[in-house]
Amino acid sequence: MTGADGMTDEDWRLWRAFSSMNRALAREIDRQLQRDAGISSADYSVLITLFEAPDRRLRTGELADFLTWEKSRVSHQISRMEARGLVERRECVEDGRGTWITLTADGRRATLGATREHAAKLREVFFDVLEDDEKEALRAGAARVLERINPPACHVAREVFGTDPAPREDAAAV
Repeated sequence: MTGADGMTDEDWRLWRAFSSMNRALAREIDRQLQRDAGISSADYSVLITLFEAPDRRLRTGELADFLTWEKSRVSHQISRMEARGLVERRECVEDGRGTWITLTADGRRATLGATREHAAKLREVFFDVLEDDEKEALRAGAARVLERINPPACHVAREVFGTDPAPREDAAAV
């Protein structure tokens, strides 16, 4: 039955289940990163994004778009990480106006050191409990939701990392 808000009881149950899972998963992953690598989830998000980027560097705006963060959040996060020697800002000689955010040697070591345990935890609490068709449904749904919410981030992902959100089967109808 659809309520006055346009949502069915099943829609609300799905939303609550997804939200609860998302919060618990984020909390568990953050604990694992802090315990095993001494970094936060935010640190790891920046590190792995830079690690996977061409030449292991991105412009501040690209990093903000890819992480779907405000530029001010990226700037504050980079300042904290720069003080710990994980990343550095470098002048963009290509245009003289911008700044590259690059990994330092310590940042590369931190990324590599965190990734094995991080991947093991992701397998344990996420991938191993899902069937292949559930994984594909989540990936495809997530791509469509992200495209709806933040097309610039999808654009950056396509340009920088060569990824593309899954097209909707009913895209012609949308």
